[in-house]
Amino acid sequence: MDDTIVGISTTQGVGAISIIRLSGKDAINVASKIFLGKKLNEVDTHTINYGYIVNEKEKIDEVLVSVMKKPNTYTKEDIVEINCHGGISSTNKVLEMCLLNGARLAEPGEFTKRAFLNGRIDLTQAEGVMNLINSKTEQARKMSINQLNGKSAFKIKELRQFLIEIIAQIEVNIDYPEYEDIEQLENEHLKPKLYKVKEELKKIITDSEHGRIIKEGIDTVIIGRPNVGKSSILNMLLEQDKAIVTEIAGTTRDIVEGQINLEGILINLIDTAGIRKTEDVVEKIGVEKSLELLEKNDLILYILNNNENISEEDLEILNKIKNKNYIIIINKNDLHSKIDINKLNHFKNIIYMNTIDKQGLKELKEKIKELYKLDIINTNEMTYITNTKSLSLLKKSLKEIENIETGLENDIPIDLLEIDLKQIWNNLGEITGETFQDELINQLFSQFCLGK
Repeated sequence: MDDTIVGISTTQGVGAISIIRLSGKDAINVASKIFLGKKLNEVDTHTINYGYIVNEKEKIDEVLVSVMKKPNTYTKEDIVEINCHGGISSTNKVLEMCLLNGARLAEPGEFTKRAFLNGRIDLTQAEGVMNLINSKTEQARKMSINQLNGKSAFKIKELRQFLIEIIAQIEVNIDYPEYEDIEQLENEHLKPKLYKVKEELKKIITDSEHGRIIKEGIDTVIIGRPNVGKSSILNMLLEQDKAIVTEIAGTTRDIVEGQINLEGILINLIDTAGIRKTEDVVEKIGVEKSLELLEKNDLILYILNNNENISEEDLEILNKIKNKNYIIIINKNDLHSKIDINKLNHFKNIIYMNTIDKQGLKELKEKIKELYKLDIINTNEMTYITNTKSLSLLKKSLKEIENIETGLENDIPIDLLEIDLKQIWNNLGEITGETFQDELINQLFSQFCLGK
């Protein structure tokens, strides 16, 4: 972090302006070497200065240069932002001049990484920055702003403080048992404190699961035998002819994808090859992919044909999905019914549809909203942890709390249970970045775009 980094902070291409950002102890010096205008070392902080980027022979571009001196900057280092014209050639030439005069090309996410390492933001806020950049819906944008404002981190830090107070009291009881004026923390006193931690963890985990849905959407796979109407249902949901529809069995041989926005949540739809036994090599690969997707997706739409009997293959697949999030769609209800509905007595979430007059489309959307409680997701109040690693640490901490509760019931000495409490405290610190491993930090920031 002793060097000065530079990167293009705007999308590369033809546009009105491009921004080249410098950060580091020599940021102002590097910019001064290539700037014709006011002396940047002498201007006030947080000012915009007009001039030209030049080399020894010519003017390269007419620019506005923003100078922001530490510590009141994004990275808490000196920052210079060069606003040049948005052509690809001029942008790259200004970047080249910065590199030739002492700056190093920034790695993906390195500006935000420096903001974290210099203590300006924590890891949850850094994730909020990345989520905000990648937001595709209004709900996702609101969630990202909450992360960026530190609401998630505040809840985690509160829990850490509560835990460290418990740990400190246990330590005092162990080290100074002779002092009568120190409150003795017995097992019975510890139980309500652990219950409070457990309930807070549960709430954060629940909110975070909602956060993942807001951020990534609901991965939804459409499954069924050939010619039950999977591709037609996909096209109806997308309101476009994305998938090829014919009466020939096996038309869909590979996955076809699309997205819809439902209550501000993306539904990531995947149409699959019809599941049947086949000798066609290509179709067989498609069927295998369809079966694999049963295990990987959040929601399964299993399509049955109202005009056909339920087969043994149908019952076999239905048995596989009964403990997952599923909706059974009995399609083609405009045709004469031959389906034995009694075979579905043990299943719920059943709706009837047809793609001729779009009957059942509204019911399908309402059922998805009901299954995922989309009506109650509130991005203003919830505490979201959207990073997969962080969410796993929360779930691990919840499991450890439950193990401690079991230990208390079995009269395990409180000083042994303290070890697990310290592990939970460390887990929560890893989420906010108060305790972290270098390789995890590098992995996180490598997912950022260049210049951020």
